[in-house]
Amino acid sequence: MMHKESETIEFKKSTAELREAVVAIVAMLNKHSQGEVYFGISDDGKVVGQDIGRMTIKDVTQAVVDNIEPKIYPKVEIRQIEGKNCIVIEAHGINSPYFAYGRAYMRVGESNKALNPQKIETLILSKKKLLWEREISEKKLKDVNTSTVKEYMRKANAAKRINFKYTNVKQTLKKLGLLHGEKLTKAAEVLFCDDNLMEIQAAVFAGADKITFLDIRKFKGNIFSLREQAENYIKEHIKWRADMSESRRKEIPEIPVRSFSEAIGNSLCHRDYANPKGNEVAIFKDRVDIYNPGTFPDELDPQDFVAGDGYSILRNPLIAETMYKSEDIEKWASGLKRIYDECTTVGIKVEFKRVKTGFVVSFYRPRWEDGEGLEKGGQKRWSERVVRIGSQKLTAKQIALLDLLKQNSTISRKDIAEKLGINESAVQKRLGSLRKKELIRRVGPDKGGHWEAQG
Repeated sequence: MMHKESETIEFKKSTAELREAVVAIVAMLNKHSQGEVYFGISDDGKVVGQDIGRMTIKDVTQAVVDNIEPKIYPKVEIRQIEGKNCIVIEAHGINSPYFAYGRAYMRVGESNKALNPQKIETLILSKKKLLWEREISEKKLKDVNTSTVKEYMRKANAAKRINFKYTNVKQTLKKLGLLHGEKLTKAAEVLFCDDNLMEIQAAVFAGADKITFLDIRKFKGNIFSLREQAENYIKEHIKWRADMSESRRKEIPEIPVRSFSEAIGNSLCHRDYANPKGNEVAIFKDRVDIYNPGTFPDELDPQDFVAGDGYSILRNPLIAETMYKSEDIEKWASGLKRIYDECTTVGIKVEFKRVKTGFVVSFYRPRWEDGEGLEKGGQKRWSERVVRIGSQKLTAKQIALLDLLKQNSTISRKDIAEKLGINESAVQKRLGSLRKKELIRRVGPDKGGHWEAQG
């Protein structure tokens, strides 16, 4: 026999009672900020087991996520209890009042009582909301990366946004407001501990969608390390050109580094840390997307910020303030405008997009061979430029040929020659040079086969 139901535990005989389970979760969250529901256990505590199909866990999870507001992201798993399969939902949430199917409930003993408008108002006024970033972390002071704290303080002092010097980790974090008594807050964990829940998934895709990827990585670390890793990944996989029109050689990226650096910093600072989904960097043929699992406030529009009329609503004010002091971000109200202005100056299109699960900044990659994104005035012809892709240096003519192969791998040498305005002998020579650089490969026999781009 299991222990009895309580104000934080609910039993359900099967997932046929899924709707009632969602209501119970909301009631427990509104009373205790946590709760558990067991499927496969009857009201009297007898374990009867739960039939589990291929989609059962997904369906249970989806029911909770779709029907509770504000959103929560529960842990749903199969557990063996007295030799029988049961499903357990573990839910946590600090943003009460929560609503299930449009109504709020409160746990009273083993029952779930609907709340009237007056009770909801009382709950809002009396409930002291604890932000995620101010919760106590399980990490200890010994888990803090001392070098990261010292480097942070160096930047903050240089920016003159902090008026005290580094002494030791404990005193520094205390002055930054990142300790709760003697314990680390979760803000301190993600800012300065290398081992934490944070991650960025990064990938390069062959086309304009996520069907075929050419490279995929997963980055771990503290916020500052993650930002650097993500920046370097983008730098390695976008095109660069060498401007030699002046006395000194100048390498210029197709997307301004400052703009995607700002976007990455914002995505890490303003994400929803209660959401287990990670941040993402996706490099497509036509654009670079930077995604964070933090929905844009409903009452605001990204274009208000671009126009300079937005006002800041910070999801993680402690993290934001810490990053601001070291100039790792600017205040959010100016961040989107800075990104937009930086891109507009060099002729790059950028979009700020709400999506169902978060927010995306999309940088559209210019077609340099068509003159897109090239500065005006006193510049050399495109055909005289040198471009770098990763560690490879390519001429514009080689880039043009590589793009043709990406668009149509079966294109003939004759058609390539016509499109590029060169003879077939020159085409063959450039194909050979690209093959040596391992940027293309031959598919099929010499006669009847074709060339395929590798990046």
